Amino acid sequence: MDPDFARDFAAEWLAAWNSHDLPRILAHYADDFEMTSPMIQKLAGEASGMLRGQAAVGAYWAKALALIPDLHFEPIATLVGVDSLALHYRGAGGRLVIEVLRFGPDLKVIQASAHYAD
Repeated sequence: MDPDFARDFAAEWLAAWNSHDLPRILAHYADDFEMTSPMIQKLAGEASGMLRGQAAVGAYWAKALALIPDLHFEPIATLVGVDSLALHYRGAGGRLVIEVLRFGPDLKVIQASAHYAD
């Protein structure tokens, strides 16, 4: 993972989320990416906590953006792996979050996992 790409990706990803522009957010992801999150269990009612594909995840994120109209992410750190990034930030209500994003060869996210502090 190129450190310049990681820095630029993290800045654009955060800006996209903070703009609440769903197409801009989804542009970072492959069409068939997989998302896991405990919030999927709560908001989407999916017991596995996993959704696949832009249509399914986009519907879930649209619901989340509507429920939290003042959603804003504050960056803490970007950690670089071999083919992944871990984005550490403050999310809704100041809650600490780490999202691990794994990239395919086209530098689109193919797998994402969100982790929340209690």
